[in-house]
Amino acid sequence: MAGKSLTQTQVIQKLSETEELSKKQVKSFLDNLSQLAYAEAKNGFVFPGLGKLVLVQRKARTGRNPATGEPIKIPAKKVVKFKVSKTAKDAILGDAPVKRSPAKKAPAKKAAPAKKKAVKKK
Repeated sequence: MAGKSLTQTQVIQKLSETEELSKKQVKSFLDNLSQLAYAEAKNGFVFPGLGKLVLVQRKARTGRNPATGEPIKIPAKKVVKFKVSKTAKDAILGDAPVKRSPAKKAPAKKAAPAKKKAVKKK
């Protein structure tokens, strides 16, 4: 693994610089986004461009105690999962270019004119 993950302070710093907002505004936004995600996770919550929080119901099953090998019953339970979006996977794994904000689009390129084929006469 290369490097360490960003801390909350570093994320706030970078976002405040790129979006030209105060650190207080960015922290407030991230806190509100987190609270909204917690409240809505039971119905599924989408982080646009990143993925989706979903609540999954696991069934009861039989497991094994690794120390003794004795079978044990594992009760049914609810778990929270994060499903990463295809766009995020492609960007992280390097399969696709990372999209930037729409305000910074490059001008469209003009297509080259089609070449004409020479017609042979008989």
